[in-house]
Amino acid sequence: MAKAGASAEMISNYVGGRWVHAETGEVQEVSNPATGEIIGRVPLSSAADIDAAVAAAQAAYPGWRATPPQERARYLMRLREALDKHREDVARVIVTDMGKTLEDARGEVQRGIENVETACSVSTLMMGYGLEDGAGRGIDEDVVHQPLGVFAGITPFNFPFMIALWFWPYAIATGNTYILKPSELDPMTQQRVFQLIDEIGLPPGVLNLVHGGTEAVNALLDHPLIQGVSFVGATKTARYVYARAAAAGKRVQASGGAKNAAVVMPDADLQTHLPSLMNSLFGAAGQRCLANSLIMPVSSARAGAVDAVVAAAGELRVGDGLEAGVDIGPVVSAGARDRIVSAIDLGISEGATAILDGRKPIVPERPNGYFVSPTVLDGVHPGTHTYTDEIFGPVVGVTPVATLDEALSLINASPYGNGASIFTESGAAARKFRYEVEAGNVGINVGVPAPVAWFPFSGAKGSFFGVLHPQGRDAVRFFTETKVVISRWGGAARK
Repeated sequence: MAKAGASAEMISNYVGGRWVHAETGEVQEVSNPATGEIIGRVPLSSAADIDAAVAAAQAAYPGWRATPPQERARYLMRLREALDKHREDVARVIVTDMGKTLEDARGEVQRGIENVETACSVSTLMMGYGLEDGAGRGIDEDVVHQPLGVFAGITPFNFPFMIALWFWPYAIATGNTYILKPSELDPMTQQRVFQLIDEIGLPPGVLNLVHGGTEAVNALLDHPLIQGVSFVGATKTARYVYARAAAAGKRVQASGGAKNAAVVMPDADLQTHLPSLMNSLFGAAGQRCLANSLIMPVSSARAGAVDAVVAAAGELRVGDGLEAGVDIGPVVSAGARDRIVSAIDLGISEGATAILDGRKPIVPERPNGYFVSPTVLDGVHPGTHTYTDEIFGPVVGVTPVATLDEALSLINASPYGNGASIFTESGAAARKFRYEVEAGNVGINVGVPAPVAWFPFSGAKGSFFGVLHPQGRDAVRFFTETKVVISRWGGAARK
């Protein structure tokens, strides 16, 4: 059993501008994935705790909605400065909370800050448009974008800092109020972020934090005063969130799982692009929705691509993400580790060959950590669980194809459509891939095609449920209603 560390604090909710204890008596332990040590205890908040947060957000909404956009943006400017000042501290919390390497965590912090920066331009992003005499002589027509009220976000463990910032900065910048429910697996990161939020003077109730599990999620999905919900997680859960929230009359953007493929053409410059490919395969221990978990080498590319990946993966150092020189940290929990190892077992039983087997990593300095080393399974065929199912770990399947057309056919037949990459020096092949592939985020000689903050984080098919995606202009439109105003004043039409 894991031991409790000296910093195993009891986590609080943040509601109405105050730290408050959850009403529930149900608590879950939070552990450091690299050591197994208990570092916190998170409350699994009840529906009553959600009600309290919604009441605070609803009470704050009229005054916040009436606050001019540029004044709202100034609070985000202050937060941006606070996050920038404490970025190293936040990154280290991410590592001990979730398990990724410090370098990876620093990148996550930067991407999150960029969303805050983008939301600061709300005065431009929220602008409407109009036309004099647009509806006839003397009749003007205008469009304005207005906030709706209280929104909520349910975010995953794999990016405990960044993904929350895909949502709430845009929500509050446009005049809404917000409730965030982060993953109960690694809640310490948002606890640290809200400590900084508490210092910038945001009006009470504009932004609230409630920890919890299934009961809290269902309460958010059902609450009549919540206007919309944002979610990122597994496809099964995303579909559930979308259906239940939509049935309650809410707006929904629900990002689901993935089974992304990297197509390697015979002319690919692997010497140049191998680091990008490797990052997409094994970065964050494969716990990314844009991780490439399949390699599809085309024709003669097979031998060179597989040999290069196996050789590079064999050099990756597994260990505590806070240690210098570590390339891959632990997975998020003991349960995740056991699930990933079982998936490797299943892949081998289905006929794949483990040309690199990471089921029994040796990490002497962290014997209680939740580690899985890079694993490469050759001969992963369509129709098998290893080919079809999202493993969400440092496990890569090799599925050889004869042509680019075959690769596109396989990718497009997948129920997922989050991302896909191609490595090639051919402009014609790259354009064909970009034009035909059914995926929301596409990389050309880019392993992780993660959009920056001013572009939407897309997704298609079973990887996204909704219409408007997170980030950028899509986010602004998701959090606002379009109002059309047609106006005519006496005497104007006679002039």
